[in-house]
Amino acid sequence: MDRKSEIISAVMELASQKGLGSVSMQQIADRVGITKASLYNHFSSKDEIVEEMYHCLRDNAKKSIGIESFDVDKMIGDRSLNEILFETADSYRRMCMDPQMLMFYKIIMSERSINRSAAEIMVSETKMMINATKMLFYALHVKEKALFENVDTAAFSFAMAVHSIIDYECDLIHSGSEKDQDMLRRYIDEFCRKYGV
Repeated sequence: MDRKSEIISAVMELASQKGLGSVSMQQIADRVGITKASLYNHFSSKDEIVEEMYHCLRDNAKKSIGIESFDVDKMIGDRSLNEILFETADSYRRMCMDPQMLMFYKIIMSERSINRSAAEIMVSETKMMINATKMLFYALHVKEKALFENVDTAAFSFAMAVHSIIDYECDLIHSGSEKDQDMLRRYIDEFCRKYGV
């Protein structure tokens, strides 16, 4: 493991125990076994570490489930609207449910109302999801797989609904409640009944 990865790992451990706001650069350096000055050679701030952690964990989660890039034409192919939407949403859900991503989101979500950096990460993630959904929905509309009166609005509402379902599933996991395995499927079935051609 390289030094940056060690630092990211240390922040994850510390934040999961104490909360991100309670973690200092000195505690991170101590956990890694380096001086605080040496830590600053790798990262200029805790916010920079958290930002790097987010990108690193997201990339690793995408690779672990086989998502290298978002190819709209390949995604659509000759599949039904239901298959396309479920595969897309389920891939995103599996990325979010990766154990390391799940831990990261748990930390970030608990901090987003008091930590600007945490809020910015959540905004960035949501914007990426909305933009990817818009790209997909424009292609679905052009290829006549779906008929949307307003593509942007349909994409936004779909992305936010999927996002909310995943958030709810995360809350169920963290609370120890039983997860509803079919919630996403039922939502997509209903969405396809409304917009499918």
